[in-house]
Amino acid sequence: MELSGCGTALVTPFLSNGDVDWNALQSLVRWQIESGIHFLVPTGSTGEACALLEEEWLRLVRLVVEAGEGRVPIFVGCSHNTSRQAIERVKKLQAIPGVDGVLTANPYYTKPTQEGQYQHFRAIAENTHLQVLIYNIPSRTGINLLPETTARLAEIPNIIGIKESSGNLQQITEVAHSVPDRFKVFAGDDNLALPILSVGGAGVISVAANAIPAQMTRMTDAALENDWPLARQVYRKYYPLIIGNFIEPNPQPVKCVLALMGRIQEEYRLPMMPVVPKTRAYLERLAGDLGLLETVSAGKQSAEERISAPSKK
Repeated sequence: MELSGCGTALVTPFLSNGDVDWNALQSLVRWQIESGIHFLVPTGSTGEACALLEEEWLRLVRLVVEAGEGRVPIFVGCSHNTSRQAIERVKKLQAIPGVDGVLTANPYYTKPTQEGQYQHFRAIAENTHLQVLIYNIPSRTGINLLPETTARLAEIPNIIGIKESSGNLQQITEVAHSVPDRFKVFAGDDNLALPILSVGGAGVISVAANAIPAQMTRMTDAALENDWPLARQVYRKYYPLIIGNFIEPNPQPVKCVLALMGRIQEEYRLPMMPVVPKTRAYLERLAGDLGLLETVSAGKQSAEERISAPSKK
């Protein structure tokens, strides 16, 4: 399956006792696919991958693959700041049938040179048969992958694209103009999805799609089909929520919205924390204005046999 369109950077639901909420995760994956999402990306930064034990990580990947039933591509977040350990982790993933590829970020903390980054990603690609998506996210890793380095990496057959989260539209445009057609450039920031699609991007790997998968997919499809009026219409409607997801560190806000929607419990693993009351109130108002809480509210009203709105948290 060719990778394009809107992919969801999946959250990892937790229970109040700290365990992964496997049932909620399974339901979330199925809802995402039923909503038309094009592909799924579990265990990235939005999925709190750093907080998962290795056995949890592998079990989570197996569950996502199982729940997905082969209906969409699965690209698994798999990063490490040393090349050797990154390769070992990728080898464990390629032993899981149904994993289509990996999303692997710049080596964090070690801050290698451009040549060091090139050799890191090349070593990963040459040690797996899986497809590889590079993840350039300087705000988290402390280093930036320059367009000329990305262009070199695009020559490696199983490196099929990049999730660009530099936030630098000029740089991303240069990347889109310097790589072959087979190499896909994905927006890594929801707020830059349309600009990146307009300069040749293949899609977006979205945080917002956790809560609005159908809407983000519709926007992306419209842009890829050159229906820019529709793409802008959807984008403008949901832009406040897209921005609201980053009022506090990701994934705190989007997990709050999903909890308000009744999809997951609002639980995290330290150092992630619940959003502050002011943020929660703002997100609840946004979600309510967008009609995302109507099903939840209707269910509460029916259960409590009352017509007044449910009390705020």
